[in-house]
Amino acid sequence: MSITEIRVPEMGDFKDVAVIEVHIKPGDDVAVEQTLIVLESDKASIDVPAPFAGRIASVELAVGQRVSKGALIATVEAAAAPGETRPAAKPEVPATDATPTPAATPSPAPGAAPDCDVLVIGGGPGGYSAAFRAADLGQRVILVEREPTLGGVCLNVGCIPSKALLHVAAIKEEAERLADHGVAFDTPTLDLDKLRNFKAGVVSKLTDGLKGMARLRKVEVVRGTATFADANAVDVALSDGASRRIVFAKAIVAAGSVPVRLPFLPDDPRIVDSTGALELPFIPERMLVIGGGIIGLEMATVYSALGARVDVVEQLDRLLPDVDRDVVEIWRKRNAHRFDAMLLGARVESVVAETDGLAVTTSGEGAGVRRYDLILQAAGRRPAAEALQLAAAGVTLDARGFIEVDAQMRTRNQNVFAVGDVTGNPMLAHKAVHQGHVAAEAATGLKSFMDAKIVPSVAYTDPEIAWVGVTEDAAKAAGRAIEVGKFPWAASGRAIANGADYGLTKLVFDKETHRIIGGAIVGPSAGDMVGEICLAIEMGADAVDIGKTIHPHPTLGETIGMAAEVAEGVCTDLPPMRKRG
Repeated sequence: MSITEIRVPEMGDFKDVAVIEVHIKPGDDVAVEQTLIVLESDKASIDVPAPFAGRIASVELAVGQRVSKGALIATVEAAAAPGETRPAAKPEVPATDATPTPAATPSPAPGAAPDCDVLVIGGGPGGYSAAFRAADLGQRVILVEREPTLGGVCLNVGCIPSKALLHVAAIKEEAERLADHGVAFDTPTLDLDKLRNFKAGVVSKLTDGLKGMARLRKVEVVRGTATFADANAVDVALSDGASRRIVFAKAIVAAGSVPVRLPFLPDDPRIVDSTGALELPFIPERMLVIGGGIIGLEMATVYSALGARVDVVEQLDRLLPDVDRDVVEIWRKRNAHRFDAMLLGARVESVVAETDGLAVTTSGEGAGVRRYDLILQAAGRRPAAEALQLAAAGVTLDARGFIEVDAQMRTRNQNVFAVGDVTGNPMLAHKAVHQGHVAAEAATGLKSFMDAKIVPSVAYTDPEIAWVGVTEDAAKAAGRAIEVGKFPWAASGRAIANGADYGLTKLVFDKETHRIIGGAIVGPSAGDMVGEICLAIEMGADAVDIGKTIHPHPTLGETIGMAAEVAEGVCTDLPPMRKRG
């Protein structure tokens, strides 16, 4: 009979948290995963389960104590008592110099019982949201993720690290602008190692939290790469070199996307995609961004703030082509200092890697040869669906390589669902999360559908641009009669006080129904404000609904109400307007 200690495990972002419940006492028999204690952080209550079965020998914690990772909870007699069959603690395996190769898991026999109710492929926002929702609905869930941590591109090499760097860039530039208001700072110094560590710490905090939430929900996380073997099974090439076949009742594909690789670019460490750019290999003197979309402009903002001179080459005749022209033009003027050249209607014809730089030949506007120290290729992303061998499961792709799904996120195989970037544009984390919830609920038998009218977008540049729904140009191109309300922030007391009087809030209404169908904002916190426009569109609000909703003053958010008043011709914060008939 052996005595084994049970200690507080690593369960995400918490330390020095309170013990609020103790569910054991000496002499109790406990089963695997039975709750021993409950901890309470400022974010959630956390159950700490038994890692193995046994009989409690001593309890070392009491309600009210504060604990962190590694604190002793209890000691347990891990051997079975007479007359009982109780799993013993796993014996310690002595370390050896040689690491044996695990054997492959045998394939199940035809018609074998599934290993899980729901299998999720991909641990990004769509995948982990689907896995956690399915687990909350009582399903046995296995989540397959090829990377070492959960979170996908968004948390690890996308949304979150880029926003950490953009935050630093915004603070630096705002501090510099304060000199015009009488507060000047010394010239800032850049410590790249500290900046990289800050970014990594932000990412780690969130991915550790996901790890803890997966454990609390009893979601089994399998590290490896999955391919479909047939309509009800996948083969996983495990990260440790072994393989495993998993039979599922339902599956949700959330494999995400990968950057488009421009075939004419040479293989050179000075040519990076968004992942490479976020590693901050160095701060170049001159940088080229290929692509004038969100990713390209966000990274241009970061590198410019850190000291690089930046050029942008965009094949189309405008930046952010799906965004309202008015707000993009304001952004361009505000960012003129950032770019030596902004080449629109242009393209990169060739890149020659030389010892002292990268020689780039462009055609179209500003055609010529320029030299750069770093090139970011940000020409878009493509779905990561091809390697999954979806045909084996009876799942079809459209002409652009996206998985075809219905409103329940169900594919041609009624037991296989797909969410996120693999299902089509826009490739946005918040869309994937909602799709993940729908897929998990539908897989469980609930009548859940993806019926959102709109999906908002944000460019977290300086200033931010946020937009949603129908633009003025798109409405006119479709022959749709509209009314537009534009409120310039030059008439906003808060914007003037904040040095943001260049901003604009613009709303688009259907002329017949007066209901809002779109909107765009440029200025600080635009991304935080656009949610109100989203809600107004989803609820079918008209200009009167929005304008007569009392907004707090003085705020940037009240410009949404004022833009609606402009559309109605009743705004008193601007010069007299033409009365409506």
